[in-house]
Amino acid sequence: MKTSTTSLLVVAAAALTLGACATSTTYAPAGYNGQRGGYAEQRLESNRFRVSFAGNSVTSREQVEMGLLLRAAEVTVESGYDWFSTVDRATDRDVRYQTFRDPFYDRYGPFWGPSWRYYGRGGWSRWNDPFWGRSDFDVREIDRFEATSEIVLGRGAKPAGDVNAFDAREVISNLGGRVTRPM
Repeated sequence: MKTSTTSLLVVAAAALTLGACATSTTYAPAGYNGQRGGYAEQRLESNRFRVSFAGNSVTSREQVEMGLLLRAAEVTVESGYDWFSTVDRATDRDVRYQTFRDPFYDRYGPFWGPSWRYYGRGGWSRWNDPFWGRSDFDVREIDRFEATSEIVLGRGAKPAGDVNAFDAREVISNLGGRVTRPM
């Protein structure tokens, strides 16, 4: 009984450790503390930037797009402007598939399963079914999103008729508290 309790505690500790590793991308510069993803910007002209935000495999599309808009607003204010307009905006989805063997199904290892013996030239030989246990595996789809936008900055009140124009300070006020920043 004591062995099964110890085993259960070890499995629970391993699950908690793995769960702690799976956190979404924090709102920080790309590569911050070795994280995959983050924001980046590049000045194209005095009032034009290319801004991007990339997430890791557990960062949702909504979080990535929110990070992009927040960074665009921050770049606008840091550059001394009041509003920005998105000229070109895209969100790319990178999908990959990973397979995992089911550890509970294959508990007897690769040597358990149906086998047959036959008599050949060298005597009795064994032949194993090559497909036994090979079809029980899990396939996991892993998504990773990256959003990019080219923005043009402006001063004064934002253009009233431009649906792609954002008041930078209002965006920072609305989205700034919704992102996870580094500790």
